[in-house]
Amino acid sequence: MKVAIIYWSATGNTRIMAQSIGKGLKSAGTECNLIPVSEAKESTIDEHEMIAFGCPSMGTEMLEEIEFDPYFTKIESKLKNKKVALFGSYSWGNGEWMRDWEKRVIVDNAHLFEEGLTINDTPDEDGIKSCIDYGERFSKF
Repeated sequence: MKVAIIYWSATGNTRIMAQSIGKGLKSAGTECNLIPVSEAKESTIDEHEMIAFGCPSMGTEMLEEIEFDPYFTKIESKLKNKKVALFGSYSWGNGEWMRDWEKRVIVDNAHLFEEGLTINDTPDEDGIKSCIDYGERFSKF
């Protein structure tokens, strides 16, 4: 099973989450590719059975709108029957961006893994452990 972890991170918080989820996947014996969204291609979706997407909450609780959301919008139709996990950090709000994102994935007929994983600001030791555990569980999805 090949997993792509496609993420966008301005401050490094979501990158830490991506790396920790990758560590969890690898510890469970699952091959994964960590890919910043700026390097992701449409074909990346076709090349992986499972995809974990990471993006922090921006502005008024929305996905980053210059790189991440345009990429996600472009590949949404390719998510049908894919196993998808979502994650991201936030500094304000109540998580509405994640709930909206989850709905988009379900509408695209993807198989959504659990609820999206959110962490407030920089992941601390417990947050990193949550990400590792999330990756381990995703590997068994």
